[in-house]
This record gives sequence, structure tokens and C-alpha cells, in this order.
Amino acid sequence: MRTKSRLSTKGQLIIPREIRKRHGWRQGTELEVEDRGDAVVLRATSIGAATTVDDLIGFLRYRGAAKTLRQMAAGIARGARKRR
Repeated sequence: MRTKSRLSTKGQLIIPREIRKRHGWRQGTELEVEDRGDAVVLRATSIGAATTVDDLIGFLRYRGAAKTLRQMAAGIARGARKRR
């Protein structure tokens, strides 16, 4: 899809609605700008992409008895059903 847009005096560019909708870009979406010499590429940044499991250990404190894998899987399934 090709379309035209005009750069404002502040250097702002309006991305057409059809393109924003197709990519799921809403107000506040952070975009990475890559200069390829004869072209510029816009790409939505991945929030939290650099987070690892080790970064999260101890983040939520659970003080109860340890749960089995079966109990955890059942809890996840209950949560998924609630969201539907």
C-alpha cells in the first residue's frame, strides 16, 4: 500500500488510519525508526522483550504452601476460562 503524508513544521508525520489499524498502532505506540539510506522503516518496539524469567524471580511474593504443577495448570486454565 502506498500513500502520501506531509511532514509538519515540528517534524511530525501522520500515519494514515488504514496503516495504523492494520498494524494495531494506537496513540502512544512507540516506534523504532531505521534509516536505510534511501528509505526509512518504522517498526513497533516490543515492550518487555528483554525481560527474562530470572528478572522476575521474587517479583510476586507468595507466602502459602508450595503448589504442584497440576495445581498451577488448573489455576491457569481457570483464569483463561474467566477471560473468555
